[in-house]
Amino acid sequence: MISHKPKILCVDDEYASLLLFDALLAPKGYECILAKSGSEALDIIKAQKIDAVILDVMMPEIDGFEICRTIKNDERLRRIPVIMVTALRAKEERLKSIQAGADDFISKPVDKAEVLSRINAALKMKAQDERLNLAYSNMIDMISFGEGIIKTFKPVEFNLTRKIDSIAEHLIRHKMNSPEKPLIIIAGIYNKQWEWHKYEYIARGLEKKAIDFDIAEFIDLPVGEETRIRFLNREELMKYEFTPFIKRVEEALSLRIFNMVSCLSSDICFFAMNYGISVTGYDAKVLESFITQSLFLRSLSDKIKVTEDDFFHIVSALARVSESIDGVAGNHILRVGEYSAAVAGALGMPASFVNEIRIQARLHDVGKIQISPFILKKPHALTAEEFESIKKHTIYGAKIIESNSRLDMAKEIALTHHERWDGSGYPNSLRGEDIPLSGRIISIADQYDAIRNQRPHKPAFDHETTGRIITQGDGRTMPSHFDPQVLETFKNIHKRFEEIYESHKD
Repeated sequence: MISHKPKILCVDDEYASLLLFDALLAPKGYECILAKSGSEALDIIKAQKIDAVILDVMMPEIDGFEICRTIKNDERLRRIPVIMVTALRAKEERLKSIQAGADDFISKPVDKAEVLSRINAALKMKAQDERLNLAYSNMIDMISFGEGIIKTFKPVEFNLTRKIDSIAEHLIRHKMNSPEKPLIIIAGIYNKQWEWHKYEYIARGLEKKAIDFDIAEFIDLPVGEETRIRFLNREELMKYEFTPFIKRVEEALSLRIFNMVSCLSSDICFFAMNYGISVTGYDAKVLESFITQSLFLRSLSDKIKVTEDDFFHIVSALARVSESIDGVAGNHILRVGEYSAAVAGALGMPASFVNEIRIQARLHDVGKIQISPFILKKPHALTAEEFESIKKHTIYGAKIIESNSRLDMAKEIALTHHERWDGSGYPNSLRGEDIPLSGRIISIADQYDAIRNQRPHKPAFDHETTGRIITQGDGRTMPSHFDPQVLETFKNIHKRFEEIYESHKD
């Protein structure tokens, strides 16, 4: 823990008075800095970390009132307590001192007990003021950190280990002039077994090291939903149930623990150690808020992941029904989703879009549920009337999905995946960018897989032939059918299409 002698700046133009203050304060553990003029005092206070100022009122050039005003008008210095030395009955001097911002007074002739009492009170007041200011700063910082987490929170991607890493990075001391932060953090996460790590900030950044013994064996862990917090300074550390833990950690990690704040739960344990100042219940509450937030986000993430799994299962089941009715081989819908995700990724679309199109592309043909199986499985060429019936599967699919924000992409895919860039598609003869991007992507993905696979009215083609048909045309399929940018992307990643097809063959 950071420890230093409080620095007291004594300012008086009479050297005998300065020696008197030094003789009174030095034996009590204070470091006296002596200044014989106002200008010298101001130079010192701006260059050094001063804890309190004893200031004589009457001095040549710059008097005590002016020095006091200068200190109190400087945002960096104003929290330094200033004790004015005045005549016992000098009412006017005291009033002017108060107006200048003085915090306290010492009467002439100087009394040893009074000097020590006033200095002690001033330093306590300064410490409380700094602690209050620090608490406010920490509160603002904690709110800002929490807001950042909420804004970037992605439930499906949430990872508790990374979250604990970010808390350690945020809380740990990066600079020695931040005594309100801990030097060392030990964190444990339970996932079938406890995993423990030590965090410490070094020159190249945050260092995280695995701990090779189970700390849980040396502490009394809460059960159930309970969260237990505690703050202990050095004189208290050996009095509680942490004693075996303290001894084991100090021995194993070659460190001495001066103080510690802990937050324990059945899933996460967090120990912040060696703050540069004495720790309080406030420090424990700050730590608890971060851990509680982490546990809440993990719980929320787990629930959402279950919901996502259920959603994915329902989408896949519905897609399989339409596929079985169509008579298409088993992995067509899976492959179309993977092709589409590959194109979307190569186009630079966000990960959320890529993941959504991978899943929701599976419903592109769901409307075929309402088409006669006789027509869908007909081994010969369709009549014009039968083809018009099949074309309606796009409209039926959009109606089956209906208006659900979670399936907005699936609905537009179902409706538009047979639209063509040149306007020759169906059901609405949309042209160009009037077709949603998802529909434009699915169009080339669906067409590639349809050409690769054998159907009642056509043979299967290999990858090279399929690529040539899509990029050069064969009369039925033409390059003008596809978004030029999507078509160019297909050309660039066509090998990925072949890999997907081969890895998901029926």
